[in-house]
Amino acid sequence: MLTVVGMGPSGLHLMTPAARDAVDRAEALVGGKRHLQQFPTFRGETFALGANVSALLDWIASRQDKHVVILASGDPLFYGIGTRMVAHFGIARVRIIPGISAVQYLCAQAGIDMNEMWLTSSHGRSVNFDELVRHNKVAMVTDGLCGPKDIAAQLVARGKGQRWMVIGENLAMENERIHWLPVSEVSADYEMNAVVILDER
Repeated sequence: MLTVVGMGPSGLHLMTPAARDAVDRAEALVGGKRHLQQFPTFRGETFALGANVSALLDWIASRQDKHVVILASGDPLFYGIGTRMVAHFGIARVRIIPGISAVQYLCAQAGIDMNEMWLTSSHGRSVNFDELVRHNKVAMVTDGLCGPKDIAAQLVARGKGQRWMVIGENLAMENERIHWLPVSEVSADYEMNAVVILDER
């Protein structure tokens, strides 16, 4: 059995009881190094996940008789590893336990409702900024190649510098910071983050 569990934005405190139970029952555990480090007492097999997804697929296929659990940041189906697992193995062979996404967490902390919000990601993919500016409320998971400063520059170039950007930095960590700035004033570099772009504050 293959189970993909959402860990939430950071740490164990936002994991659901169902996700924790799946890890407790796992015979093999997959995740990034920082995910695996949060389960120091786990005694089964482990696989450190990086850019080696094709190797992971083979590794899982050879362990179909074991309960394999994949740890996913945020929610597994919001631009996460869960999508790839379902596409490869089929939903009949994959159990998804959802988690709190970085976007959900940021909206909760900032008091932003998610109604009619357009969701996207710049994490490892190109963003259609012409499509993005058509929406009044946008949430985006970012990465080091396209973060708040780069997104702001693209919006300013399209005449949208008057919009607001809410930047959630190091979400759910001790050094969490949430910044509200006009898009035209976003010029700093931010640590691990997600953003919400609003027509008005």
